[in-house]
Amino acid sequence: MSAPRGPVDWATAARVAGRIAPPGSTAPRPVLEDLVEGLREVAGVAAEHVVRATRMSPADGRDPAAVSRVIVVDRAGWARANTRMFEVMAAPLADATPRATLAGRRAGGLQVGGVLALLSSKVLGQFDPFTPAPGRPLEAPGEGRLLLVAPNVLHVERELKVPEDDFRLWVALHEQTHALQFAAAPWLAAHLRERSGQLLTDFARTSDEPVGTLMTGLSRVVSGTGSVLDVLTPEQRDLFDEVGAVMALLEGHADVTMDAVGRGVVPSVREIRRKFEARRDSGANARGTGRLVRRLLGMDEKLAQYREGAAFVRAVRRRVGVSGFNEVWTAAAHLPTSAEIAEPDAWVRRVHG
Repeated sequence: MSAPRGPVDWATAARVAGRIAPPGSTAPRPVLEDLVEGLREVAGVAAEHVVRATRMSPADGRDPAAVSRVIVVDRAGWARANTRMFEVMAAPLADATPRATLAGRRAGGLQVGGVLALLSSKVLGQFDPFTPAPGRPLEAPGEGRLLLVAPNVLHVERELKVPEDDFRLWVALHEQTHALQFAAAPWLAAHLRERSGQLLTDFARTSDEPVGTLMTGLSRVVSGTGSVLDVLTPEQRDLFDEVGAVMALLEGHADVTMDAVGRGVVPSVREIRRKFEARRDSGANARGTGRLVRRLLGMDEKLAQYREGAAFVRAVRRRVGVSGFNEVWTAAAHLPTSAEIAEPDAWVRRVHG
């Protein structure tokens, strides 16, 4: 049997992530059962509303509600699931770093597991287009799974004091938009996986200890002397910006869609958006440990992606309509660049002439 390769022991990462992820909000068993069942139900309902709002449909003609496998998880379940997704996305590192030591791999597993455990309290839902079905090899196409994190949904709807049925549907609308994006553009998952894999491989080849180098970048964040991006070369930063532009598109489009369904579907949508944005802002402006965690996990950059991407989507739709905007899903060449996210008219000129 060949020795494990790559800089991370993924089994260790999964154990650590599942063990130390904080449990989150609790409630009586009947309340939790209602929450889980309610999330499963609204995921199917949301898919139909997303189709109407986006005027998109799965390229293979499938029922929109069937393009993802809906899984309601707790925080530990989300953390373990993302360990598997990280393993899939980091597969190119196995060839780029074949000499990683056992101790180094375990240290990498501890670090990755710890970060995912921290992040598990921040996520309401997630669509994962990359992880293959159980038993399939890492290089197989992803099955498309939609994760809804029940304790986090419960916590936020209580904190915001908004109608729970509306909020759960609103969250599901965002994630089902992601599911439809990848179903309408079946080349997109492979494109993102290839570009991300190229970035990781190039990073590994310019660093003797890639995980350790990333930890050095994190230490600069802690000390306030720099950014994780400081450890990237100019070429790697270009790739990072390219992937970031696509993520801004995906997140911004989902944010626009979840509001576009309107009050006829989510009666309290304006109240939810107003309170949710205020919550985002308060988190972004927090001081102390909370602020540090946000910087370590890239949450501030994520917030910027939502807003810049949403502004891009709205601007393009004003110029060329929903159908004109949907040209973005027809080919990788139509994806916006980082510069075009900031200047939507440049994308319109390039794609529509």
